Amino acid sequence: MSEGNSCSCSGGPKLIFACSGSADVGEIADHAARELAKSGVGKMFCTVGLGGRVSGIMKTTEAAAKILAIDGCPLSCVKNSLDQAGFTEYKHLQLAELGFAKCSSPVTGEAVAKVVQKGTEMMEK
Repeated sequence: MSEGNSCSCSGGPKLIFACSGSADVGEIADHAARELAKSGVGKMFCTVGLGGRVSGIMKTTEAAAKILAIDGCPLSCVKNSLDQAGFTEYKHLQLAELGFAKCSSPVTGEAVAKVVQKGTEMMEK
């Protein structure tokens, strides 16, 4: 799925894996992924399934045309899950890079919209 070697006509799904952790930034990441899915940017997919190496999830992820990983905090659990499952071609959105800090980022519509906008931009590239 190398970006340089793929064509825009790829039939694979566009997948979104998000942090859904217990902190505020995890909730923002989760809400943003759901909004991205509702708006048709991609399909929200199961991050835990990667960690569990669930065969159907692994196969669908292998066939993906694009993958977006949304991490709430700098622990980068989603990125690490993709890496450990053997995936290397994906976009990584770290909420800290947008100015969000764990335990001090209220979950608001404005916060979610900021992440949705950035995620949309990343999936269009």
